[in-house]
Amino acid sequence: HGAHRRRESDTLDEVLAAPDRDALLEWLLTRPLAHAEGPDLMVHAGLVPQWTVALTLSLALEVSGALRRDPRALFDHMYGNEPDRWHPLLAGMQRLRFAINVLTRLRVCTADGRVDFTMKGEPPPPPSPLRPWFTHAQRESREARIIFGHWSALGLVRDHGVIGLDTGCVWGGALSAVDLDAERAPVCVPCAGTQVIG
Repeated sequence: HGAHRRRESDTLDEVLAAPDRDALLEWLLTRPLAHAEGPDLMVHAGLVPQWTVALTLSLALEVSGALRRDPRALFDHMYGNEPDRWHPLLAGMQRLRFAINVLTRLRVCTADGRVDFTMKGEPPPPPSPLRPWFTHAQRESREARIIFGHWSALGLVRDHGVIGLDTGCVWGGALSAVDLDAERAPVCVPCAGTQVIG
């Protein structure tokens, strides 16, 4: 849609050059940022403590609707780290940007929902108020089992009603999968090594 300048690290060249690229891009625009099935909620990154499963799915639908209505307008305004705290009265592009950032970039936040979108690597040690999003005791989504990725520094996580599956394949770690219907150990397949991007 041309709203973002191409970077050397971008990996969509094959998709953009494919003969069926329009169909692929249209399909991609219809993918939800959150998916619930039974007791499970799947997201790329995480949820702030104030979000219930129902609110998360509702916000994901709002983003999907904005993408379908006017993808260029959303792409033109979705980048940035503000707002950095959830509030139910957020509206318009600020609400959409916060939802996109949380669902695709979240790693750590405070108990009141303030997010640090710049933090990478290991969680900050105490006494920092920033903690992994899923460790907050009053997390409103704790009735669901949440499956997430986006944080390879944590490795495989199976704790507190969450399953973290990013085991760093792109960095030479493993590609991991879990059978959500069985209580078996996750399958982790070693990757060939650090992937060359670009």
